[in-house]
Amino acid sequence: MKIDESNQPEAIAGNTGKSPISRRGFMKTMGTITAAGAVITAVEDTVYAAGAEGTLTVGAAKRIITPDPLLPVSGGMGPTHPTSSKQGDITARAIFVKKGDTSLAIVALDLLGFPSVLGDRVRAKVSRIPGTNILIGSTHTHSAPDCYAFPDGQGGHTGDLKYMDHVVNLAAGAINEAIDKAVPAKLRAGTDVAKGKISYNYYAPDLCDHRMGVIQFQAVSGSTIATLINYAIHPEVLGNDIGILSPDLIGPLNDAVEASAGGLSLFMNSAQGGMVTADNRYLDRPKDALRGYWEDERSWAECLRIGHTMASEALRIIGKADWQSDPTLYCRSTPVTIPIESPDLWAVVTMSPLKYKHSTDRKITVRVNLLNIGNCQIVTCPGEALPNIGSYVKRKMKGQNNLFFGLTNDAFGYILTRVDWNAFPRYEYCSRVCMGENTAEILIDKWLSLINTSPLPDGKKA
Repeated sequence: MKIDESNQPEAIAGNTGKSPISRRGFMKTMGTITAAGAVITAVEDTVYAAGAEGTLTVGAAKRIITPDPLLPVSGGMGPTHPTSSKQGDITARAIFVKKGDTSLAIVALDLLGFPSVLGDRVRAKVSRIPGTNILIGSTHTHSAPDCYAFPDGQGGHTGDLKYMDHVVNLAAGAINEAIDKAVPAKLRAGTDVAKGKISYNYYAPDLCDHRMGVIQFQAVSGSTIATLINYAIHPEVLGNDIGILSPDLIGPLNDAVEASAGGLSLFMNSAQGGMVTADNRYLDRPKDALRGYWEDERSWAECLRIGHTMASEALRIIGKADWQSDPTLYCRSTPVTIPIESPDLWAVVTMSPLKYKHSTDRKITVRVNLLNIGNCQIVTCPGEALPNIGSYVKRKMKGQNNLFFGLTNDAFGYILTRVDWNAFPRYEYCSRVCMGENTAEILIDKWLSLINTSPLPDGKKA
């Protein structure tokens, strides 16, 4: 593969005092080709693994990233829409976790997506964590400014570069403050079906995963440090065309959890592609009874209802979980190279002023992570995976609590399997903004490899 050197990722050094651990079971990826056709770059997996020694320390912090003055908002590729008001503030939220020689950060941004080219700028401003251990996800609100800098077809783009730099600085500030505030901690985690009228699949109502995963960190002094919530939902109650800038339902979710539990609340989206969205339907007002479409409510009051319902369920789920003694911490990351078959996404890669890293033969490299935190196992996905993909990967994971972080470390459109790609007219848009026909198979191969060659989470036996 011929590489355009001007667009290659720069190495990000973490000031940990130790080098990344590489061992035989962690697969040096020397140009191998998987069954699904993924070209794996000749870059060794990065592994940071802690044993039982050491004390778990955790810190959390947030920054408000609401632009002042307000900026237009984006719901995807295409024109942005002007705003005249806001409901709630959009934020950058960070949790820092350390044990022994392993440290990591989980960051959630109230944005549609946050490309890796911006994520690398954040990582460069955080010297105390290995860059590969900084996971940056987007809540996917459709009522926030564009951070992709989508080409507008007229030689320009739809983003505000100064605002993007502002977000980079604030996100890095949140991580660094979380590191500074870290204290000895314990954790508990739980998973259950979230009950209530929260989400549904717009394309086929029952085809979604209603399980919610929750991790809570508490200082040994007894105060809550942070609560992390993982659930699949499009935060698009308000949408991008009614003139309001907002975190959508995620703002009320975080506010309610913090008001009840204390500490910081942080939401990481899951496999919400194609098209798991907020259930703001008027069930007594069908729009197309034959096809199963309804009129919906697009109001802040509905954001409050759904967000508060989610908060109540998250607290119910975590409230019955046991505290884990001496939890282990493990973080591994690896690059995956994926072909860009989509003309629309290739235009973003090559024409955006952000200068996305890419090869000359229409390939990009994304990074995926696997984490073990206590009895939890977590994988990251650089886009919007369809719900069946997330459910399949969770079924193959090894934790007592298995979490799937979508839109994390990048946000390259929808993730479809080859049998879904362009299969139906309903999937036309999802396929158009999917990297390619084999995208899901390439990523599934890598996720399964990470799962099957990494240590087991706490409480699991081989």
